[in-house]
Amino acid sequence: MNFPDNTEHKTVTNTNEEKPGFDRRMTWEEINKYPIKRYNGAVCVVSSPEDLIPAAQELNRETVLGFDTETRPSFKKGLNYSPALIQLASRETVYLFHLTHLTFPPMLREILSNPGIIKAGVAVDHDITKLKELGHFRPAGFVDLGDIARNSGIKNHGLRGLAAILLGVRISKQAQVSNWAQKALSPEQVRYAATDAWASREIYLQFKKDGFSKSLTRTP
Repeated sequence: MNFPDNTEHKTVTNTNEEKPGFDRRMTWEEINKYPIKRYNGAVCVVSSPEDLIPAAQELNRETVLGFDTETRPSFKKGLNYSPALIQLASRETVYLFHLTHLTFPPMLREILSNPGIIKAGVAVDHDITKLKELGHFRPAGFVDLGDIARNSGIKNHGLRGLAAILLGVRISKQAQVSNWAQKALSPEQVRYAATDAWASREIYLQFKKDGFSKSLTRTP
């Protein structure tokens, strides 16, 4: 599933010391001045066992994946939901695992337990804790982009801020509080979820390119 993208990707060419956000926290107003970027590549929504096998085979050939989850929002105190979607971005495709239909299959747990595959995302400890509610697995190879930012002296630790600082783009969060547990995802939800996972992978690679290799620590 592809989506049109009429926004040019803004290239940041200045040094790390000159990049906004490396010496202070970028404000929402500053971030909002960056151009919107939406993932425009291939997306595969995995909602059946038949789709799961080729998706797992493809992802097991990767070494770096962008990682994120989406959970149905709760507007009632004390009421919480488990993750309804897992996003994994490879070099060519973003895979959206629709847990409403799949639950938490062993093939997916194996990828999340593989120390040879980096899964880069923001606030991954929280995601891991919630995923363990769906089924036991031993997380390995996870990298928290927020931790890299903290270790590197960057003041913004969220995906939106890091996308602005590292990639020079703005990530929309409009679909964040939509119902991720519904049986069929809307095109807006698919685009939003794919963009977050894609951005996580791109930010990790940009950190590596900018020389932050010593900060790219993983969970065991």
